[in-house]
Amino acid sequence: MRDLGLVAGSCGGLDTRFAAELVKPATERGWRPAITLTPTAHRWLESTGGLADVAAATDLPVRSVSRLPGEPRPHPDPSVFLFAPASANSVAKLALGIADNQALTVLGDVLGAPGITIVVAYQIQDTRVHHPAWQRHLDTLAGAGVTLHRLDIGRPWTEALDLLP
Repeated sequence: MRDLGLVAGSCGGLDTRFAAELVKPATERGWRPAITLTPTAHRWLESTGGLADVAAATDLPVRSVSRLPGEPRPHPDPSVFLFAPASANSVAKLALGIADNQALTVLGDVLGAPGITIVVAYQIQDTRVHHPAWQRHLDTLAGAGVTLHRLDIGRPWTEALDLLP
């Protein structure tokens, strides 16, 4: 199995679609998910009972906070990352280099690094695309070698897995 850094933010459908359409299919395709959630995504999955399904699909701990000094690293160093679902807020922070949670730290540490593949599959309100900074954020990430994919309502999230090498 190949290690996949699977990062998720708090977006609609996270509680019902993340495990069913990303985590489990990733393992079926031969990936070993090293899952890191934004703090809000962790709270959402915990409150809906979905965290147990996510944790059951990997032999690694599901992370949402940084480790303490002296604690062992809970995840390997994958060369492939999928950030899905990614909120507009998290996309903007990643593009600006803001790493204010463990999920963005994991991605920010490898963004633009040679030999690292990052796919960002984001959800966005139709009105958000008109924000003057939105396209610049996408352009910044694309310029760093990130593959971008919009998760459209009604389309399977497994489409994002098809973008992995």
